[in-house]
Amino acid sequence: MTTFPGDEEMFEQPCPIRDVLDRIGDQWSLLILEALEPGPQRFNALMREIGDISKQMLSRTLKQLEQDGFITRTLYPEVPPRVEYALTPLGRSFLEPMQQLVAWADTHHHMIVAARARYQAIQEQT
Repeated sequence: MTTFPGDEEMFEQPCPIRDVLDRIGDQWSLLILEALEPGPQRFNALMREIGDISKQMLSRTLKQLEQDGFITRTLYPEVPPRVEYALTPLGRSFLEPMQQLVAWADTHHHMIVAARARYQAIQEQT
């Protein structure tokens, strides 16, 4: 049986669902993946597209998405150097379920907000 670097770690990971959702379910990953859907983007273009993310958080999230294989980082040897981020085939394969989740959230958000308000009203009565 052939083993690859990191195979040992794979079996030491927590539940696969929790492992993946912890990464893509953070505050910024979905927005970054969505911003890369049309094509490769440079760092500053992503900053403008997302808006309220700090440079440090964008950099950290891009590194994590690259580490997990959702995106690639390409450095072009120019002066000044140019770096572009793009979706990998794995990242592209995630777009459809991600868009379904976003559509579901958009459709049901008013119900969730109403449920929160009902819950809060009950809590305030007790």
